[in-house]
Parts: sequence; structure tokens; C-alpha cells
Amino acid sequence: MDALFEKLHQKLNNELQTSGGIYLVVGLGNPGREYRNTRHNMGFLALDHLAAHWSITTLKVQGKAIISTGQYAGNKVILAKPQTYMNLSGQAVSALMNFYKVPLEHLLVIHDDVDIPFGTIRIRPGGGFGGQKGVGSIIEKLGTQEFARMRLGVGRPPGQMDTANYVLQSFSKEDEEFLQSVFAKSDEAVETFITEGLNTAMNRFNGVV
Repeated sequence: MDALFEKLHQKLNNELQTSGGIYLVVGLGNPGREYRNTRHNMGFLALDHLAAHWSITTLKVQGKAIISTGQYAGNKVILAKPQTYMNLSGQAVSALMNFYKVPLEHLLVIHDDVDIPFGTIRIRPGGGFGGQKGVGSIIEKLGTQEFARMRLGVGRPPGQMDTANYVLQSFSKEDEEFLQSVFAKSDEAVETFITEGLNTAMNRFNGVV
């Protein structure tokens, strides 16, 4: 059985890499209906929008994540939503990186950020986790901070509202409508990251609202 698994694993990796590179785009969030449209699920929501934009409909569970695969500009792209809850996201990401042998420079993590204005996009090449525990878990499991992130701003909580309560609060109908334009830009940013590289994506999309 182990030999058969290894043979299938090698065949899959060969197929994934025949036409071009392989990329892993991870959206961070929490599983469960109660979290679906919350600020902390910006990564999940952005990935759902990207999958729809690319007409990807097939999903499967692998490596503690829900994944789907597609192609863009001759590259194989894996879209992944970790199902471990935010604080343990690194378990899913490291498992997928190892299984598919994704180069670190081809990993892009999309997540919410309370320190930038609502709807703003910021792309960065690495650095600390800035209090975003999903990113912190990925850093811990990968053993490095050097991977690309796309931060989607949700803004600061109003008044004295607790940050944890704020990010777990659902979007209003007006916010949901506005987010469609934000996610259209994040789709473009992912595509640019794949075809033109991280620096071009940063120059073109950082600060876009």
C-alpha cells in the first residue's frame, strides 16, 4: 500500500509540474457557517471569489484543508482553505507544501488585517505575523517568515470594542457589496503574482481600494 501511495504521489506531482510551475494560494479563515461572512474570514472569501472567477468548482479535503486545483497561464494552482481553525493554519499549509513540493516563493497567503483600512490591499514579501495568529502558525510550521502575504484590510474596531469580537462580526449588506470590487482586485493581484512576480504585484496593487 505504501509503495502504491508513493507511486500515485509521484505521478500526481509529475502531472502538476509538466506544463509550468506550481503555486499554492492559501486563504485564512475559520470553518463553520457561523464564521462564513465575518471579517476574520477575508481569506476564505477572497479564495471563493478567485475560484468562481476561474470557474473552479471541484473541491476535496486534503492535508487538513479544503482544496481545489486549476490552471492559470500554464501554471498549476492549488487553492486551499485550512480547516484547522485560524490558530493552527500552519498544520494544513506545511502538509500541502510538502505533499505538492511547492517552492516557498510560490506560496501566497491571503488574510485579514485590522491595521489597514477596510478594503485596502497590501502585499508583502515576508516579515512577522503582526498579531495575525494564522500567519504566526504558518511561520512556526514552515520555520521561516519569508513567504508572500496579501493582507486585506478590515479596519480597526469602533470605540472600545474588543478586536477579537470585531473580526468575528459579520459584514453588513453594504460591506458585502463593496467587497466584490475588492475581491476583483485581489483576483488580479493573485494572477499578477503568478505571471509577473511578487514585486510587480506589490507595485501594482499595494494601497488599492
